[in-house]
Amino acid sequence: MSETKKILIGLALGVVVGLGLAGLPDNVYEIVNPYILSPVGTIFLNLIKMLVVPIVFFSIILGVMGLGDPKELGRVGSKSILFFLATTALAIMLAMGVASVLQPGERGDFQTTGLEFESTATEESSNIVQTFVNMIPTNPITALAEGNMLQIIVFAALIGFALIALGDKAKTWRQFVKQGDRIMMYLIHLVMKLAPYGAFALIASAIGGIGLDAVVAMAWYMIAVVLTLFLHATIVYGAAVYFIGKMSPVFFFKNFYEAMTFAFSTSSSNATLPVSMEVAQKKLGVPRSISSFVQPLGATVNMDGTAIMQGVATIFIAQVFASDLTMTQLLTVVITAVLASIGTAGVPGVGLVMLALVLQSVNLPVEGIALIIGVDRILDMLRTSVNITGDAACAVVVSKLEEKHLPPVDEDSWDEAGATSSSSL
Repeated sequence: MSETKKILIGLALGVVVGLGLAGLPDNVYEIVNPYILSPVGTIFLNLIKMLVVPIVFFSIILGVMGLGDPKELGRVGSKSILFFLATTALAIMLAMGVASVLQPGERGDFQTTGLEFESTATEESSNIVQTFVNMIPTNPITALAEGNMLQIIVFAALIGFALIALGDKAKTWRQFVKQGDRIMMYLIHLVMKLAPYGAFALIASAIGGIGLDAVVAMAWYMIAVVLTLFLHATIVYGAAVYFIGKMSPVFFFKNFYEAMTFAFSTSSSNATLPVSMEVAQKKLGVPRSISSFVQPLGATVNMDGTAIMQGVATIFIAQVFASDLTMTQLLTVVITAVLASIGTAGVPGVGLVMLALVLQSVNLPVEGIALIIGVDRILDMLRTSVNITGDAACAVVVSKLEEKHLPPVDEDSWDEAGATSSSSL
């Protein structure tokens, strides 16, 4: 049985167990979750996150080395950023449109008195200039230790440039990077053996903690978010892959589905990177040099799923508090959400922090986030699947646009052991 089927079985069993726990007295969940579900899920996520930084570090270096020409990296980077910004803007506009039609905030009796939400968002979080300044690490070791992806990408890219310039003088270091990448890929295949158990524990914990009452009360809000996620993935990404990437959307989604499933279980773009990169390279045919640069970059700056949540949530909260947003305010929401997505950490729950920035930009009460926080964990899983799908779609598009400029494929980019173990994915 393939790893994907095992993960799906784990997710299905997790949903059943989670619903069962949600229907039982609270004290049952309070015993099962902290002593069984949460530890298993956390251990699995920690094992994945343990490998993310070294995998991204080695992959970016190899990607830059594979591109060879710094001008090629500039073309790939600029096209990727343009794709990410454009799809994020489309995502939030689509989200606000769907929410305006469905009107989830008008379809229930929501209690707004006594709501509390402590925002940790700061003005610096949305300062685009500061974001670019912070991309340059003052201490690369600290950046690696803290998992600051933008700084890691910049540092690794510079090392890649240096290895290209030095040529045979840095032959030992080039070999070290290749061997390091092989070791990390071997380890990720070992960790993936635990994916079905991790998926089971994570989804059971999430559903069991939400409770059925919260799901019923927020049903229309959840429908609006899920519908927008589906439309954005199928229409926007499907069109981009078909018209620009010259790839069948059916082929794209069918072959990338296993990475989407894994992203759903982890709820983390960063944690899904090793899997999504390998699937894009092996099943979608994206060159290693493109995938190794575009997808780690996308995990940091491409947050279409999060933008969709922010768009729907903004309209929802405005409707609940009977506040009519002007066209200028709607435009402000789009701009703020797009800029806030740059540099946002690809970890669970960060979307709520960025939502606070969006609400503050149009003078809506941040306390309204308390209405949606209960069901956000489940929606976060779906958003992550869309986020990493956007990264892969961008990789497909950019690889097609750059196919005339790409150097010959490095046959040594994957080791035989890794290729063999990945065949079960």
